Amino acid sequence: MTLTWAQLRDLKCGELEGAADGWGKASNRADAGRDRIETQLLNGLRGTQRGAAASAAVRRLQQMSRNLQYLYTECGLLRTTLNSLAHELRVQQRALREALEDAESLRFTVHGDGSVTYPAAGEGLIDGKPLPGGTASVGAMPGLLPPSGLVAPNPNVAKAQDIADRVAKAVRTAAEIDWRYARTLRKLKAEEGLKVPDATWADAAGDAAAVREAARGYLKDDIPRDASPAERKAWWAGLTDEQREEYLAVYPDQIGNLDGIPALVRDAANRDNLQLLMGKLEGRDDAKSETQLAGLREIDRQLRGAPEPGAPPMYLLGISDEGLGRAIVSFGDPDSSRNVSAYVPGLGTSLDESFARNDIERARSTAIGARGMDPSSASIVWLGYDPPQLPAENIQENLAVMSDRDARIGAPAYNQFMDGLSVTNGNSDPHMTAIGHSYGSLTVGVAAQSAGGIPGVDDIVLLGSPGTGAETAEDLNVGKGHVYVGAAENDPVTKLPNHIEALVAVEGFKTGFSGQSRPETGVAAGVVGAGMGYLLGDAGTRESQIYYGTDPAHAEFGAQRFRVDDGPRPLIDGGPVDAHSNYFNPEKDEKSARNVAKVVSGHGGRISTQEYR
Repeated sequence: MTLTWAQLRDLKCGELEGAADGWGKASNRADAGRDRIETQLLNGLRGTQRGAAASAAVRRLQQMSRNLQYLYTECGLLRTTLNSLAHELRVQQRALREALEDAESLRFTVHGDGSVTYPAAGEGLIDGKPLPGGTASVGAMPGLLPPSGLVAPNPNVAKAQDIADRVAKAVRTAAEIDWRYARTLRKLKAEEGLKVPDATWADAAGDAAAVREAARGYLKDDIPRDASPAERKAWWAGLTDEQREEYLAVYPDQIGNLDGIPALVRDAANRDNLQLLMGKLEGRDDAKSETQLAGLREIDRQLRGAPEPGAPPMYLLGISDEGLGRAIVSFGDPDSSRNVSAYVPGLGTSLDESFARNDIERARSTAIGARGMDPSSASIVWLGYDPPQLPAENIQENLAVMSDRDARIGAPAYNQFMDGLSVTNGNSDPHMTAIGHSYGSLTVGVAAQSAGGIPGVDDIVLLGSPGTGAETAEDLNVGKGHVYVGAAENDPVTKLPNHIEALVAVEGFKTGFSGQSRPETGVAAGVVGAGMGYLLGDAGTRESQIYYGTDPAHAEFGAQRFRVDDGPRPLIDGGPVDAHSNYFNPEKDEKSARNVAKVVSGHGGRISTQEYR
């Protein structure tokens, strides 16, 4: 059956995507089942059962796991094929509709066979009468070669021919796409029976190759993952429109998280990938998947909703289920804005519903405040690393927050992200601000102390900081006059004991506790011992030292300390660290939020200052 332009116009690509979602859920369920067999059933059976019956059960479970792995692979290939098909057809559908809209605006008629009738127009050179209309068809050149030099062509001829050619090209390309994917889909069928032998797995490898070919999968090898952001930008700029469409259709997860790719492209890719990630996690029932799915759904809800009053549009610059989850959200276009800030969250942050509601709201509030001072401002929340988590499952993970390990892992990724923003920003001299909150300020501090500092960054803002690993603000490579600090007096995180104080306090607690025979007296003695140990450690260290180096709010550090509210008193006016969470909130700490907005909008000289500690 020959495809017509009317069929292409009326094609419901959403139905293909709905079918793809269904295959995706089947794939995820198969993967979850296989994982359950491997991690629970087989391990439990091997650890508790012996004998011939147990061995037979193990073999059956292994076969079932293999079958489910095959289902996971094949269903995933079907999902990819259908999503790619829908995307490619939608591109041609859009091109067709644009041609039809042009025809309608010119009052041309597009016929069922794709020919285009145009009206009389212009005027003859001799009699001045309008030149007759006609019909343009594919491959024809009517009216472009006049019979004599005394007759001018109807000006509508070229326009009609262009529309006819565009309609024909869209239909012809859509038909080729349909044929290509139909051939691939016919190959995606399993052997009959309940076993998946090696031959079938070999066939599955061929299926994967066919899908990559249909979806231009070979392009994946050309994605410059190890290149610099500038090189990636040049690579993307050098692609044809068709190649870009193919990358976005087949590899949205790769393109959407590639620093150096334009923000609008990343946003489009990540919105697609967000749907795929939600579909991927919906078939799983483990705690991590459920937690991340809740965060993804909340981000999706916000992306689909109307912007809050005063808030700029929302851009999804990164999304992934890697590690504890990755999410980069911007309010305002970072490529066109003169002022761009990127906030790094800290302890306990992961891709969950709390992040999607609270940390994203901090970026939104900063954007609203900054745009009130300079409309050309964008603010970002960057969860591109795994911050330490408390409480964790074991002592080693609990101790991670007491080290700079996670900050040192995250700092290079943050620097690369900021380098990407500098590369893609269209302004000649953009103003960029790095913001670190809590443990995130340590990540920013480590990034700033790398060779050359944080790429493109002019100002650094440290909020609720336990230290940056630096001795002075000068170590952060932007000049001490461009390092700004907000530290609430009732924020205990900004007053953590330094390493020596903490170590001696812990040893004091151990000594006091171990010297008592009863637990209740042991705890009391331990607290006394810890206090004495702290005082002993404090006597041997400088007043300015907190856990990760010099207190950024202290005079010895040399930063610009701006005024913030004291915040609720721990355990008296609320929880133990309520003051630690208010810096971005204009309702709870208007002074801090306003000063942050001043720095982000390029007006750091207007901050209201506060005395050093």
